[in-house]
Amino acid sequence: MARLQAQADPARWVPVTGSFGLRGRRARKKAIGMLLSQANAAFGREQPGSRVAAWAMSQALPALMRRADGRVLVWVWKDDPELLVTVAQVQELTPQLRAARASMPIEYDDTESFTGSPLGVGEKLVMPLPPNERQTPFASYTWDTGTHLVTLTAVIADRERFGVVLPAVDELARSLRLVDGFTVGEGPTTLRIDPV
Repeated sequence: MARLQAQADPARWVPVTGSFGLRGRRARKKAIGMLLSQANAAFGREQPGSRVAAWAMSQALPALMRRADGRVLVWVWKDDPELLVTVAQVQELTPQLRAARASMPIEYDDTESFTGSPLGVGEKLVMPLPPNERQTPFASYTWDTGTHLVTLTAVIADRERFGVVLPAVDELARSLRLVDGFTVGEGPTTLRIDPV
């Protein structure tokens, strides 16, 4: 099974993936509250995200992330978790997924090439001013490996600070790589080399 790995700068990013217990709990809760607020605004509801819902989701999220087993990685911006949430995901590239990507709205065709990643040349879509003014600004990075689709999406709450944090998101996207999670059986024909 393919999994994702990345080299996220700990001075800029707080990982949500693997942050069990109290570690990263405050950042998780703030990020979830921001996403709930943005979702409410996108659907025309003016109330902010519920604190109770954010707390409940922040408690459940680590277990869900553990079940995803490296297929989903999430980070929040260390200085302001309510400003920026970044989600990386790997999916098996099925015919249904290809069809869903092909039927996306025309605004999603305005991509540019994104280079410098171990995943090869990908596509980058930057939406600082989405067509729907209630929609949150975002940047999306996509790589088609032939067998898998790798995406990284950054949701940015503040339009004015979009350009300030985008270079850090580019850097994070360039550090993404795919690793195969396979196990090697033990036996007389298996040569085990210990790491240096």
